[in-house]
Amino acid sequence: MGAVAGIAAVDVGGFAYAGGWLRPGALTPPRFADRFEHVYGRHDGFRRNHAKGLSAVGTFASTGAGAEVCRAAVFRAGSVPVIGRFSLSGGLPDQADMHGTVRGLGLLFQGSDGQQWRTAMINIPVFADSTPQGFYDRLLASKPVPETGKPDPEQMAAFLDRHPETVAAMKVIKQAPPSAGFADSAFYGLNAFRFTNGAGASVPVRWAVLPQQAAGVPVSSTGKDYLFDELIHALAQRPLSWRLVLTIGEPGDPTNDATKAWPRERRTVDAGTITVTAVQTEAPGNARDINFDPLVLPDGITASDDPLLAARSAVYARSFTRRAEEPKKPSEVDVSRVLQ
Repeated sequence: MGAVAGIAAVDVGGFAYAGGWLRPGALTPPRFADRFEHVYGRHDGFRRNHAKGLSAVGTFASTGAGAEVCRAAVFRAGSVPVIGRFSLSGGLPDQADMHGTVRGLGLLFQGSDGQQWRTAMINIPVFADSTPQGFYDRLLASKPVPETGKPDPEQMAAFLDRHPETVAAMKVIKQAPPSAGFADSAFYGLNAFRFTNGAGASVPVRWAVLPQQAAGVPVSSTGKDYLFDELIHALAQRPLSWRLVLTIGEPGDPTNDATKAWPRERRTVDAGTITVTAVQTEAPGNARDINFDPLVLPDGITASDDPLLAARSAVYARSFTRRAEEPKKPSEVDVSRVLQ
């Protein structure tokens, strides 16, 4: 139960009223945004989930191998600029860093043809929910009660009884314990997409970015922002890199259920290297004001039949609209303070 509660705020985006798979009057983008505010409180100017974060810039150097399965310009051999954001799950912009909190990495690839590819990834290999309703219910079941500061065990037990897919997903997640920090974290796209190449052949794909550096020496494991501080110090010494790996699905592999992993023996493609060269305190003009909508896709990538994708897109938009209209407060993570 504790592990389930710990990933309650995983931001594979939020969820939506879209496509006919949500009951009218039941789940809507405003209701999802309201639920985040109910659990975490309202924090004007910040994302409703993954509120604590740090902007980043870098490049993606494509090997050209990805063009075998996708015609998007970003997979042609060469380099394109990338804007990123490292984050922690949850709606508290000033929460203390904790080793077990789910970490996020959002990326915006700017293709040479002007088209963008946006993705929001997290550091667990599968998601805990297969439907928007499941996520919505788990978020409430995981809300800490004032008496203990932990979720109500009866509510959580009742939720798990209704959702065996979450129980199965948690077993997979427990087999992949978190790394020491952001720099040595793998990040996973979780949902399946359809990739189409220049010849018109289409295949299901999932992706991950795998770290190319080992864990650094922790700056401190007791400071409130120690995970971000360590990332800032590491990037002050050298760029950090991750390898973008595409996993090609085969017939029978689930494309509509993010709780289920694909077999390990599936073919992979080394698409290139993402290099982060610097991080920035969140401010106007950087990743603070980017909506990492997973359905902002270039020609050659389309959504699969996973119901979470349309949901993520719609509630990301609702959260973005709300915070865009609100006064902004300083970010908890301040690069200049760390490097003084």
